[in-house]
Amino acid sequence: MEVLPVDLTSLLAVFMGISIVLVPVIGITARFALKPTVEALSRLFEHKGVEDQVGILERRMALLEQQMESLDNSVQRLAEVAEFHKALEAGTPPAIEKGEQVP
Repeated sequence: MEVLPVDLTSLLAVFMGISIVLVPVIGITARFALKPTVEALSRLFEHKGVEDQVGILERRMALLEQQMESLDNSVQRLAEVAEFHKALEAGTPPAIEKGEQVP
């Protein structure tokens, strides 16, 4: 069996000729095949970011609610202290809360 020499120029010409047609076909096929996958991944990451932002906002709102409750309690205590001092300055005994004994 005799081995014929390979004509490199002809082989390269055939390869380049096929590539001219094959590369765009592969590109178009890949675009249509990968487009739904890429869109699904982008929606997944987009929703993940939104969920993270919602979680952060929920934590911030909880913190703000705690701070508002703390401020309300502080204002209520200040109002009670102001009434107590006003009663002391007026010379009247302060109001007795339930459960306290009168001396």
